[in-house]
This record gives sequence, C-alpha cells and structure tokens, in this order.
Amino acid sequence: MKIRNWLLASLLVVVGSCLLAGYSYKQFMTTPLNISAGETVRLDVSPGRSIKSIAVELKDKGVIDQPTWLEWGARINGQARRIQAGEYEIKETFTPKQFLTMLVNGDVVQYSVTIIEGWNISQTLQAIKNNTDLKHTLNSITASKLMKKLGLPADLHAEGWFFPDTYHFVRGDSDAKVLLRAHKAMQKNLKKAWINREADLPYDTPYDALIMASIVEKETGKASERPQIAGVFVRRLQKGMKLQTDPTVIYGIGDKYDGNIRRRDLRRDTPYNTYTRKGMPPTPIAMPGLAAIEATLHPADGAALYFVAKGDGSHVFSTTLRQHNEAVIKYQLKGKRKAFSSFKADGTKQ
Repeated sequence: MKIRNWLLASLLVVVGSCLLAGYSYKQFMTTPLNISAGETVRLDVSPGRSIKSIAVELKDKGVIDQPTWLEWGARINGQARRIQAGEYEIKETFTPKQFLTMLVNGDVVQYSVTIIEGWNISQTLQAIKNNTDLKHTLNSITASKLMKKLGLPADLHAEGWFFPDTYHFVRGDSDAKVLLRAHKAMQKNLKKAWINREADLPYDTPYDALIMASIVEKETGKASERPQIAGVFVRRLQKGMKLQTDPTVIYGIGDKYDGNIRRRDLRRDTPYNTYTRKGMPPTPIAMPGLAAIEATLHPADGAALYFVAKGDGSHVFSTTLRQHNEAVIKYQLKGKRKAFSSFKADGTKQ
C-alpha cells in the first residue's frame, strides 16, 4: 500500500511538473522578448546557422532567459531547418513565436535607395555611390563605361535608361544589382507605354519617346502640365519647328553650366542645342518618370506652339509668336518692353 501511494505521489509530481513546464513554455513563447521600449536588436544569420547558436546569442544579448525553450520551440514546430539567412531586426513587441516565424519567412532588414525623376546619370551614380548600405562594385565608374560594366549593350547610352523609383534591397546586394533592376523597370514601363501610345505621333521608336519624355520631365514644374508641354513639342516636331528648349542646351553645356544660360550658349552649336538644330537631341537628358513618359505618348490636344514659365512652376501657353512674346515681357521681363528687344527677338521659348 505504501509503495502504491509513493508511485501515485511520484506520478502526480511528474504530471504536475510537466504541466508547469508546459505552461511556462507556452508563456515564454507568447511573452515579448526582453527589449527596451523604442529599441531594436540586430541579428545576422549566416547560411546553415543552427537555432541553438541563435538562441545562445540572444541569451548573451539579454533578449531571452531560456535559450533551450526557444530551441525546442523551433524543433517541435519544424522550424529549425527552415531558417533563412540574412540580417534581422528584432523589435520590442516581438514574442519568441513571432521571432521564429520571422526567421522562417525570411523577413530580413530592408534598405533603400531612391532615383529621383529628372536626375541625370551623374546624379544617379552619385546617389548610388553615397549609399553606404550597398555593396559597391562599380567604384567611380564613368557613365560611358557603365552599360558595359552592367553587362548591357556597350553602345547603349546610359542616360535616361534607369527608372526613377525607390528600390529596396538587403544587406550584401550590390550597386550593380540595383541599377539592373532600375534598367529593367524602365524597359518594362517604356514598352508598355509605347504599346498603348496615341496614333500619329512623331516618334519612330520607343527610344525617341524616351528622349522626348526626358525633355518633358525637365521642362515641367507643375505635374498637371506635362501633357500640355508634350503637346507643344509634338506639334513643333510635326511642323518642322525647332524645339528650342533650354534643358537640352544646359545638358550640352555639361559641368561648365553655372546656373545661367547666356546668349552665347544658345548660339553655340552642340548635338544637344535645340536652338541650333532641328529635331530631338541624340539621347535623353535625364531619367523621366512614368508620368512624363505617359504624357509624351498621350500629349494634350490643342494649338499651342509656345510656353513660358510664370515663375511659380506653371506656364503660359500661346498659339502665336506675338502672344508668346507678350507673355515673355510680362513674366520673364516683368513688363519691360524695352528690354525685350535686347533679350531675344522671339522670347525665351519658341
């Protein structure tokens, strides 16, 4: 009888211990980790790293008190062999259960770099170079050698071919990888827009549209005016008129541009001077965004052939040179008609 009572008591102790351990384990898995409010903990998980070593590191960092329970939890749920490598950020609200799910899902830390609409290739490369989270493989490469370095056709001019957007990447991704994504994005968006373009536009190829889109991008201060500006340029091309757009002249000046366009700049012939040459420049002059591409391929109807900046980001559109010159006097020369004769015979935009 005494033996029976002893066995029963022992069994109750074992059962009680198991229940207590089970309760403690469940509580551990559902209680937020030991991370102070407003703080996070970074964890690097190399390929093939064991859950045991991860648990030990977290204990050493004071994030958990029971590394064995974290290991057991991963093994019981079949997560131990499904952990993905990468850099992880553990937040204060995370529970061990959520942490393991994050490891299995591969929710690694994301970094980002942004290419701004209207940037030229030099500005784009500088932004890539300045991003310290990227793995740099391009170093101080020039625009002329960039495409070959990326494995793209060497005769493809780099300007205009990288879609403006914010690109997310993980630790270890290279600058070349991000630029290739941007290039593919531009190809995809340009191709789709070209297929759905309006009829009877003065562009023979998608590249022509890309060149024009870059001009529209640089000329536009007010987003809603993009289709109108594109319409002006389309009609000028159709009539055989010169585009006479300042941003192309500025691009042709290059690094020597000091913020001012002088009369001699408008007269100095370069492949990008649309005051001295008809048609479009040989390449884009910037990275156009989707809105500029869409406007270029869906220009607004109308009769305007001229536009001049009002000084607030918007423009005045005119159908005749006389109307345009009046707008130039009003908005560019502040009403000084006398200055108009020495400023330019036909205004600032024609």
